[in-house]
Amino acid sequence: MTAPRAFLSRHPWAAFLWRWGVSLASLALGLATLLVFRRGLPHVAWITGYVLLAWLVFAALALLRAALLERGRHLVVHAGEYALQTLSHNLFLFVLPSYYASATLTAPNAVFLAALAAAAIVTAVDPWYARLVRPRGVVRALLLAFASFAGLSVALPLIGVRPFWATEGSAALAALALAPAFRGASWRGAAFRAAGLAVLAAVAVWYGRAAIPPAPLFVARATAARTVVGLEPVDVIEGSVPAAVVREWGELAAYTAVYAPGGLREEIAHAWSRDGVPIARIRLSPVRGGRAEGFRTYSITRNLGPKVDGRYTVDVVTASGQLVGRLRFTVTP
Repeated sequence: MTAPRAFLSRHPWAAFLWRWGVSLASLALGLATLLVFRRGLPHVAWITGYVLLAWLVFAALALLRAALLERGRHLVVHAGEYALQTLSHNLFLFVLPSYYASATLTAPNAVFLAALAAAAIVTAVDPWYARLVRPRGVVRALLLAFASFAGLSVALPLIGVRPFWATEGSAALAALALAPAFRGASWRGAAFRAAGLAVLAAVAVWYGRAAIPPAPLFVARATAARTVVGLEPVDVIEGSVPAAVVREWGELAAYTAVYAPGGLREEIAHAWSRDGVPIARIRLSPVRGGRAEGFRTYSITRNLGPKVDGRYTVDVVTASGQLVGRLRFTVTP
């Protein structure tokens, strides 16, 4: 779709709007979607709706693109491509706050957050999308799969599915959704290809689960202390504590409050390490969702050894090994 060149050459502002107006409009719609998410409207319905609409547009384009272009219906194809771009962009922004809360910026799962943010930016800036994504059918399909995976991984735990199974199921569903792109001579062949891709996606997620934030779980509060009494930390450590004091205590406690949506039950553990060397892994009571301040739990370790000083890290991890959050403090010599 092109604008009259003479008009654009005489009016630079029009050329700017023609090139960047779609991007600005898409970004505004995305920010509005982000605002809706922050206001706490029904997340599952909104996320599922976006995923289904994006898939329907993708399927229609995959099946009808060639016929529409042959008949000269370029405008219809452009409209469908823009609708898919906008839906994907809004979906990325819709789930970005949840992944930001769940990711640990000093851990591998920060890479997933960065990829999500990059996808949101690319789908917002129309010239970039037109150059990097629109001409490449494989990239369009992968971007839709990524958006579907990210959205469903957040939506399923909101209805009580454990994050690990939500992640595995989302990977398989996102791969199966690509079946229209595989359609050649028959739907049977497309179904087999999509099913094979779904298995590969589930396996890849299993081995790469440490790099995926377990959204919407996140650590609402975390602190180190001497001990915990009545689910409240006692003698809180503000960043660091002398080794002599710790030897006198004879123990250290890690207190964490983990947020989870209502109806969700998830097993977690505290993985203790000092200077990067594991010293304890303590299973905790399963998190029960629904408490706005987070489900409170703690662990105490007396496995301090003769050398007490060092940099301590306590990772809050799910039973499948996904990192929920991280607590750091230092014991000085």
